[in-house]
Amino acid sequence: MNRTIAERAQCLKLNAGLEKKFWAKAVNMACYLINRSPRAALDGKVADEQRTGFTITIANTPLNVQHLRTTLSTTSNDSSQPSIRLAELPFCGSDHGLPPHTENTESLSLQQFVTFFHASNSLQAPFHSLVSGIIEKEGRPPLCIISDVFFGWATEVAKSLGTANVTFTTGGAYGTAAYMSLWQNLPHRATESDYFAVPGFPDSCRFHITQLHQYLRVADGTDVWSRYFQPMLANSLKSSGWLCNTAEEIEPQGLEIFRNYVKLPVWTIGPLLPPALLNHSPSSGSIFGQRAWKVPGVSPEKCLEWLDKHPQSSVLYISFGSQNTISPSQMMELAMGLEDSGKPFIWVIRPPVGFDIKVNELNWTVIALILFSKGQI
Repeated sequence: MNRTIAERAQCLKLNAGLEKKFWAKAVNMACYLINRSPRAALDGKVADEQRTGFTITIANTPLNVQHLRTTLSTTSNDSSQPSIRLAELPFCGSDHGLPPHTENTESLSLQQFVTFFHASNSLQAPFHSLVSGIIEKEGRPPLCIISDVFFGWATEVAKSLGTANVTFTTGGAYGTAAYMSLWQNLPHRATESDYFAVPGFPDSCRFHITQLHQYLRVADGTDVWSRYFQPMLANSLKSSGWLCNTAEEIEPQGLEIFRNYVKLPVWTIGPLLPPALLNHSPSSGSIFGQRAWKVPGVSPEKCLEWLDKHPQSSVLYISFGSQNTISPSQMMELAMGLEDSGKPFIWVIRPPVGFDIKVNELNWTVIALILFSKGQI
């Protein structure tokens, strides 16, 4: 089969007159064509039609499993679709100094994040027991374990149980490579300059100290953040490969940097979006079912309707991510700046650090009025 792939890739490359640097893309296309070509051994069907019988077990903590359960369709009768099971891993946040019923970072302050990260290490033992039970029941280890980059201990579990571990990063390739290199090497501490080089990145690519998270700026390898991230990332680098939420066409340079840094196979599987959006038929139920505990302030239909009223590339999009935010004073300055810009915008707001909407109702109202005055809400 390897010879078949190589020969077909060579034919594709020669026929298209491609340079040698496009060999990897030619191989990918060859595999794509082979998997979609009818075969006598499969009764004239293609390989993609024969991928049946897989069982996927998604392990998470109890409250998160409840949310995930609402996202799974129970109406499909398509036998070619894999079977998906949900498994609960016991977790008690209050045992680790967290508020009761804490199983994600939604209601945590930034200062509490690292406590939550360290607490997640307690999931290793129950996860080992879960996989051991699956092996005992099915008589063989799972094909592989796919784990988030924050669960580096999954590599140890996989190795001890005779299976492979693949690390998954929800970020892009460039960002993940930077995140890993910064935490593992702490390069900003090796110079007094505000600009510094980052291992794994081109010399021409210099980072500035102000681009770093406040906890990363002061990290020295012995702090509570370093004690979590450094061993976790080191374990993730021992996995069999990585899945990255990006696409080859979106950030080819970022993927080159990332692959050179991890020195492992990297498969691009993104950008990951709800099926309803991919099918160009948004439905509030299907889209927000992906994160059922989030209550949308504005429906996706209204957002799309509003966007359709504006010319292409005319709307500003502001977001600091689902877990990052800015201070109240910075948020007010940004709001005033947006008002002065006169540009239409969509601003995804997470309340600022230390901000209580009830206590700070007046300031929050000012921001809301700015949004309303520009026709944003």
